[in-house]
Amino acid sequence: MERAIIVAQVRRLVDDDRPPLRELEALTRSAGADICGRLVLIRSRPVAATFIGKGRALELAQMVGRHRATLVIFDHPVSPVQERNLEKILQCRVLDRTGLILDIFAQRATSSEGKLQVELAQLKHLSTRLVRGWLHLERQKGGVGLRGPGETQLETDRRLISARIKSLTRALQRVESQRALRRRARHRVALPTVSLAGYTNAGKSSLFKRLTGEHTHIADQLFATLDPTMRRLELPGFGAAVLSDTVGFIRELPHTLVAAFHSTLEEMASAACLVLVNDYADPGFADYRRAVEKVLHEIGAGEVPVIHVNNKIDLTADHARVQRGRDGLVSTIWLSAQTGEGIDLLQQALGELLGRRRRQYVLNLKPQAGALRAHLYQRCEVVDEQVDEAGLIRLKLKMGSADRGWLEAQTQFKGAWSERE
Repeated sequence: MERAIIVAQVRRLVDDDRPPLRELEALTRSAGADICGRLVLIRSRPVAATFIGKGRALELAQMVGRHRATLVIFDHPVSPVQERNLEKILQCRVLDRTGLILDIFAQRATSSEGKLQVELAQLKHLSTRLVRGWLHLERQKGGVGLRGPGETQLETDRRLISARIKSLTRALQRVESQRALRRRARHRVALPTVSLAGYTNAGKSSLFKRLTGEHTHIADQLFATLDPTMRRLELPGFGAAVLSDTVGFIRELPHTLVAAFHSTLEEMASAACLVLVNDYADPGFADYRRAVEKVLHEIGAGEVPVIHVNNKIDLTADHARVQRGRDGLVSTIWLSAQTGEGIDLLQQALGELLGRRRRQYVLNLKPQAGALRAHLYQRCEVVDEQVDEAGLIRLKLKMGSADRGWLEAQTQFKGAWSERE
């Protein structure tokens, strides 16, 4: 296990319950490193050459020697030049926040799509840092028939990385097309998608397991879930929906990751509803919620209806309850995914929100339309059913636009039903 010193540079210390290095500590442990030292510096702005200044860098070098550290991690983006200068002074590897998050993602990716996405993000990050690995950039290729101006090693590496990035981009475009096909297939069967979103380690996977009963990987660490999972969800007063558990967000999420995971995050933008999960026991949950909302706007999901879930009330003195917005629908729910308290409130709120999009219709079915009646019971919410003496079936039901389109497209049942609103 690598021994790491973590460093943060702040403009001023804030007297609250959130130490400057708490999130970086969690990220470092999630990556598998052992924290042997911490350093918090107060400075108004970074220094161009070494980010923290030469004097502070020398002080940090003494800490590295004293703790026998092999890695120094900064809670900020560090430029390639700053990284190279710091490594000369510290005599150990230097990693910034973006590089650390990319390393965690590389460890967590299990599906082929996730691995492609992570590799693409890593290569885009590496392409800006190639100069640090080659101090002999003037070296040319040699050998019989290869002498002359030639191509430097750095140019060769850039060309190879560029080719690999293009190859990965094409592969992910194919994956995105397949995902779009699956999305259209779900729309054809009129199953709305509910996506769980939230800050990493807010309890999304625990809530997913509590709602669906499906086992997913759950761990008290950042980015425990990377590959999206979808399962069927039955909602009271509504029927079936699809619940999606996706990767958690984080403050200052690297743009390379947002771009690489575009097809995965696009599921949220096309969802019928978002459940924004917050760790209510965390003192900084309001800041984390704003960070998630910022990313949702970046991926085009800012207009999707949202239900805020304040999770982990079992760690506080709070109790399960709901708060409604001006439209009368539930806007916020306090619950515990760990104990199950308040889960029924969330299920009812989701059924109420999704059911709002449905209109009420009255259909008259002929006696021989038993198969159509069975399909309607599977797809729609049947409010009332009456059968007259002639066997004519009168169904009062609620349908969405997709259900109505499906009904009109069923040519085999043409003439078996008539409509009256």
